[in-house]
Amino acid sequence: MSSVEARLAELGVTLPEVAAPLAAYQPAVLSGAYVHTSGQLPMVGGKLRVTGKVGAEVTPEEAKDLARLCALNALAAVKSVAGDLDRVARVVKVVGFVASAPDFTGQPAVVNGASELLGEVFGDKGVHARSAVGVAVLPLDAPVEVELQVELTD
Repeated sequence: MSSVEARLAELGVTLPEVAAPLAAYQPAVLSGAYVHTSGQLPMVGGKLRVTGKVGAEVTPEEAKDLARLCALNALAAVKSVAGDLDRVARVVKVVGFVASAPDFTGQPAVVNGASELLGEVFGDKGVHARSAVGVAVLPLDAPVEVELQVELTD
């Protein structure tokens, strides 16, 4: 077991299987020293854990937990092309999309679910640039979607 996966186990989480693509794309692509993931939804066993808009059917607290799940799915996608999460030199960028009720403005706090997990797992290597974007709707009516860019070591 890699040290990153051991750290995940200490946190009480298991890296899931890579979520199957919903359309014509790959879950992650390796380009030079970087892995770019596709947007990852809060899928468990091939199904969305929750659907709806944050600030309406989904609470901000639930959405933060879902963003954490999205980050775990993104790490699984990274591992699928990198081979080992111990190769991650740093998390470079996180982009989080939050399907938001019209009056919901707490997107940064929701995406903190992903950012905080990455910090817990990678420490200083998990500190990253980030965007947290409110959108009208996401695929399958998902409340949250997260994508990562990570840099790898040789």
